[in-house]
Amino acid sequence: MVFSSLVFIGVFLPLVLLLYNLSKNITYRNFILVLVSLVFYAWGEPSLVILLAVSILVNYALGRAIDSFFGKPASKAAFIGAVVFNLGLLGVFKYTGFFVTNLNAVLPFHIPEPKLSLPLGISFYTFQTLTYIIDLYKGRVWVQKSLLKFAAYISMFPQIASGPIVRYSVIAQQLDHREVTAQGFADGIKRFASGMCKKLLLANNVGNAASMLLDSARLSTGSAWLGILLYTFQIYFDFSSYSDMAIGLGKMLGFTFTENFDYPYISKSITEFWRRWHISLSSFFRDYVYIPLGGNRYRPVRNLFIVWFLTGMWHGASWNFIFWGLFYGIMLFIEKYLFKGILQKLPPPICYIYTMATVMFGWALFYYTDTASLFNWVKSAFGYGSAAYDLGTVTTLCSNLWLIIICLIASTPAPRWIFNAICQHNVKFAAVFEPLCIIAAMAVCFTMLVGSTYSPFLYFKF
Repeated sequence: MVFSSLVFIGVFLPLVLLLYNLSKNITYRNFILVLVSLVFYAWGEPSLVILLAVSILVNYALGRAIDSFFGKPASKAAFIGAVVFNLGLLGVFKYTGFFVTNLNAVLPFHIPEPKLSLPLGISFYTFQTLTYIIDLYKGRVWVQKSLLKFAAYISMFPQIASGPIVRYSVIAQQLDHREVTAQGFADGIKRFASGMCKKLLLANNVGNAASMLLDSARLSTGSAWLGILLYTFQIYFDFSSYSDMAIGLGKMLGFTFTENFDYPYISKSITEFWRRWHISLSSFFRDYVYIPLGGNRYRPVRNLFIVWFLTGMWHGASWNFIFWGLFYGIMLFIEKYLFKGILQKLPPPICYIYTMATVMFGWALFYYTDTASLFNWVKSAFGYGSAAYDLGTVTTLCSNLWLIIICLIASTPAPRWIFNAICQHNVKFAAVFEPLCIIAAMAVCFTMLVGSTYSPFLYFKF
């Protein structure tokens, strides 16, 4: 089920809110949350909800064992078992086909390729579970003795499909006590509406134009760069819209989730970009992989490339994602060790151009899962055997120039600054203007949803 669908907005969400608020009892609310989350998950993949349930039960049991035998060898055994189980689950369903395909390319015999469906959100809920298991073993959090609360944490429908990856330490107290306040509910509606507008008005429209150019068999230099510029906006507004909607839904239910984006396209370095993009994932790899490996103290270069290889692999079982991860590993190595201090001395516009050019090239590696198509884009982008531009480039640019300008402005904090300035200058006007904007925006979104085709979020496939 997709947040930006009539079924979710018109049927599922109203029923959830009605059932959820029938009682303020925390056990009742957690029970309703688990129930509706399993229905949400099973909506598109009924059989794979069993896998989610097994993951919850196994990790709950191993977590209890880690706590019961804390400081003893049995606790370590339970911890290792939990890590192996979670990574094994992710590996089997996400990477088996990739490894078998590559083995068949070099082996003299053929191994049958398994036909496994990728469970929705498995990359997210697996990493979320690992934060609990690791922090529990390290003594950073208390064990969750309630199976119901643990199930609510893992299966929570607002963020199970595409994050953010919510650490157990952040949400533990909220599982025991939370309140749905009028202000929190209103803030949740505003955040959800903002995400809905990003998805339907910006991401979907700019994505249609991007795929029309990037999927063309004959790319010109202009169409290659214009297409990847459009995709750059699409992936940001698509993914950040999901995070906005997830955070908004959490507020409606009394939860406070961690932020996942902080205007990454205003960054002046790749290091800054990754502090602002997919914050929950980058902080996961920093705290649970990079620092335990030695961080900056012991073999930092090795640690850097291990993290970025794993980051690429996490995004998908395809060579382009590995190239994408290693590309960022190389760029961060250059920034930290070869150009250390130089970027700070350059004028901000130069830093910004460098960062966005690097990010856009990275999104080309990310977009093309087929290596032949990727190399074709690279050749075209740098003018090897292709025209500078074609009629399709000019037509797409002219017809979408207004959309590009809106996306450019919307990817900066400028609209928020302007809106906050208006609200502070005239409180009475803001009290009327803000609700009217939300109502108008949602009305436009509803109009677009009527008769629209299924349009899942890009990160559903990860």
